[in-house]
Amino acid sequence: MNDKLGARVWATLLLVGLTGQFAWTIENMYLNVFLYNTISQDPGYIAAMVGWSAAAATVTTLLMGALSDRVGRRKPFIVLGYLAWGVSVAAFGCISVDGMAGTFANAAAAAAVAAVVLDCVMTFFGSTANDAAFNAYVTDVTTSANRGRAESVLATLPLLSMLIIFGAFDGYTQRGEWRTFFLIFGVTVSAVGAAAQLLIAEKPRGENRAPFAANLLYGFRPAVVLANGALYLSFAAFCLFSVAVQVFFPYLIIYIQHYLGIDNYAVVLGVVLLAASAISVAFGRVIDRVGKLTFVLPAALAMFAGLLGMYFVRTMLGVILAGCVMMGGYMLVSAALGADIRDRMPKNRVGLFLGVRMIFAVLLPMLIGPQIGAAVIRGSDSTYVELGQIKSVPTPGIFLAAALVLLLSVAPVLYLRRWDAAISRLSPEQRAEMDAALKDGASVGIIGGADGPTVLHVTKKEDTRDE
Repeated sequence: MNDKLGARVWATLLLVGLTGQFAWTIENMYLNVFLYNTISQDPGYIAAMVGWSAAAATVTTLLMGALSDRVGRRKPFIVLGYLAWGVSVAAFGCISVDGMAGTFANAAAAAAVAAVVLDCVMTFFGSTANDAAFNAYVTDVTTSANRGRAESVLATLPLLSMLIIFGAFDGYTQRGEWRTFFLIFGVTVSAVGAAAQLLIAEKPRGENRAPFAANLLYGFRPAVVLANGALYLSFAAFCLFSVAVQVFFPYLIIYIQHYLGIDNYAVVLGVVLLAASAISVAFGRVIDRVGKLTFVLPAALAMFAGLLGMYFVRTMLGVILAGCVMMGGYMLVSAALGADIRDRMPKNRVGLFLGVRMIFAVLLPMLIGPQIGAAVIRGSDSTYVELGQIKSVPTPGIFLAAALVLLLSVAPVLYLRRWDAAISRLSPEQRAEMDAALKDGASVGIIGGADGPTVLHVTKKEDTRDE
């Protein structure tokens, strides 16, 4: 099997992937600051922005992922999506309280609502182009022999994006030059969308002519969940892992600043993020060589050790060392589980199942994880004062809680390893039959048994099964 992706594919993954992460970094880390500093200090607007954008991302990925499956192409969604995505990013520079003053009695409220609505519009274009189409393209052009390597590189892009924006462009926001800030990245995203038209080489895939509504709901049918049991177990493992991350990650900078008293947190984050990225890239080939699920357990153990280290350390050097172990393990678990999910997706419905993946990888973790972290924080008596308000300080307990949640992800991983062992016990004839069914668009699921999982073939006709 050829495990070479080629320079053109790598250029696409890096350029399109990194530029998309620029836009997501702005959406996740700067829009709240923009809203708070320039429009309204009402936390209700920030909560609305986070909640509505998360819902928009999930619904959009479901809809547009299924649509890209239907038309059999990813490139138009990437190109047009990035072009519009960039315009929507730049448009934030046009929102201001002064601009609303002549039209609305409550200009601040109007500007805040406009920001929330525009964030949903931006998320629609971004999720169409990146979460749905680009991620489906990655699955289409990679194989089980090189997905670990590809995922290990893609996993570094969000961290690299944060480093670049923090290091080179954060000054614009500190000076209040928000219009210039948004314009720079809006133009960049749209320009990469135009470049993608020339860069992406895509072979048209067969169209999926199933009724769109039925296709959209396909991934939620109980029979489909059973038929693709291994895939949903992989989703569950990724969900539990992501919940563990969200227990501490939203509070990490506040913890470093206000609990540990380390003001120069940018140095800490810079060293940790660079080290974690280097670790992820270095181990990409190892993931493919030893197997995704085999690699997950030691990677999770490293993350677990890093979380425990963060619970105990109090000095800047200690945080850097424990943080490198924690984030390095996080990157490797993310890469290995992400590659495993791609391996298990039915090839004729990749876009659709990427939408389902968003529920497990983004929506549920963002709803559950921060609430666990908040409950731990509220249980302490540590506080700080900001803008005249008394606020709770995150305590080391968030890392201990995250470590406990991380342990839960081990159960589905162990069962998946049993499932793969059952597959390996198939005779050459049975394996050839299964591979042929997969190429023909079938799914392979599992059912329980006294001796472990049993293989179940599911044909294109969803109601016809051959055990």
